[in-house]
Amino acid sequence: MTFGVTVLGTATPHPRPDRPCSGYLLHTAATRIWVDAGTGTLAELQRHTALADVDAIWISHTHADHAADLLPAYYALLFAGLPPHRPTLLGPPGLAHRLETFLASTGPNPADAAFDVRELHDGARFDVGDLSLRTAAVDHGVPAFGLRAAHDGRVFAYSGDTAPCPALDALADGADLFLCEADGGGPDHCAPEDAARAGRGAGGLLITHVGPGLTEAEAAERAAAPVARTGVTYPIGSS
Repeated sequence: MTFGVTVLGTATPHPRPDRPCSGYLLHTAATRIWVDAGTGTLAELQRHTALADVDAIWISHTHADHAADLLPAYYALLFAGLPPHRPTLLGPPGLAHRLETFLASTGPNPADAAFDVRELHDGARFDVGDLSLRTAAVDHGVPAFGLRAAHDGRVFAYSGDTAPCPALDALADGADLFLCEADGGGPDHCAPEDAARAGRGAGGLLITHVGPGLTEAEAAERAAAPVARTGVTYPIGSS
């Protein structure tokens, strides 16, 4: 498989036994991007690749179930004796300050000591290795972004956390695989039916981030799509 996504965790709002919070490893033969760093995902990441081999970390928004493991990643990169490495950190405005504020009790700890920090904005485009990334602002009540990643003519799309919105539909349209949250609805989130509607233009739909008010079986039935499973790698397009 030359282009795929490995699920590191899907839980919300807190990790469960054997189920970390939101995180995914997007990879080709040459490039690795850690997409969302929810609580518990750093440990799961290391089942599949070394932190020193991650080219970039992409954070959809600053809620802890999508970003908290940036903290142990910071310590690992600087103080664990790993090979020198400073991955690109792509995240919403204010992410670096949020990280630095948490670390400040031990003295100055600039985020850019561990990460090459770059801020996302609507329509931002980045090339990381052989992956082309495009960012779209979505509707989550805080600055939040969805991701569209292309490699060799194939496209992966990820919702982050969002209510139904035109940007979500555009992200999914024409993607070979669309990974969409299905928290259960309510403010700032998608219900499984919303994920299904947004994913109509995609070649395949995979739901994730199912909230505590739903069982995964209920969510899968309502979305008519499978639920992402921790530890499983899903191909993107034909290999």
